[in-house]
Amino acid sequence: MSARPFEIVCEIEPPVLPDLTHARHQIGVLTAVSSTFLIPDNHIGRATVSSIAVAHEVQAMGGRSIACINSRDRNLLGFRRDLLTAAAYGVGEFLFVYGDKPSSGGRTSDLTVRSMIEEARSWTAADPAFAGVPAWRIGVAAALRPLPRWKHAADFIFSQVSYSADAQLRWRDANPADVPVYAGVMVLASAAMARRLAATIPDIEIPGWLADKVASDKMAGVEAACQQIVRLRDSGAFDGVHLIPVNRYREVSARLETLTS
Repeated sequence: MSARPFEIVCEIEPPVLPDLTHARHQIGVLTAVSSTFLIPDNHIGRATVSSIAVAHEVQAMGGRSIACINSRDRNLLGFRRDLLTAAAYGVGEFLFVYGDKPSSGGRTSDLTVRSMIEEARSWTAADPAFAGVPAWRIGVAAALRPLPRWKHAADFIFSQVSYSADAQLRWRDANPADVPVYAGVMVLASAAMARRLAATIPDIEIPGWLADKVASDKMAGVEAACQQIVRLRDSGAFDGVHLIPVNRYREVSARLETLTS
């Protein structure tokens, strides 16, 4: 059982155009249920505004930010550039991930999540340029499989999105960790989204009843995600959830307010 307060970390849709209006709107709406926001990095293999720049915007709006950085798009020099930029902007929390398959081109393959953690900690500890910069908090993502030992060295863990609270609770029971662990919850917005997820992410199992319901009721996915969050909270097994509301962020915010107030 976690002794820490249950936290909802909301993922926002990152800007794919040089305009932060939509990002600001998501943050403003979701602030009713969360003060912490995860900003993806080149979401689903498509170029987006820098997650570090958007994380800085979150902080300017009074929120807490976690900037996602993927290993797919970076060599060592590019990664060091990002660390310097983050330090300049005062961004101090990160989620390091492997990265979705790119829509075009390939991977740089220079870095892995593990090597990024090692580099971030060793380089900033050794370089006088980072003197006075507060210690960063670095998180990792974890599939619902046995947790590799090296991931226990992270400051927090985001577990894989699942549509089954039972599966998440079984995984949590089998994988104790001393750091905060957040369960992945994603709103299923449509039947088309269900088919797309099933085709591209084989580890995610979508219940047939849920796929059927969202085909006729656009709020079914919102309700299912909110009820899943409540169950995970009440279990005491997780420190919070990593919530991906997709384009249903208005509806999710309104429903969660009624369930968690």
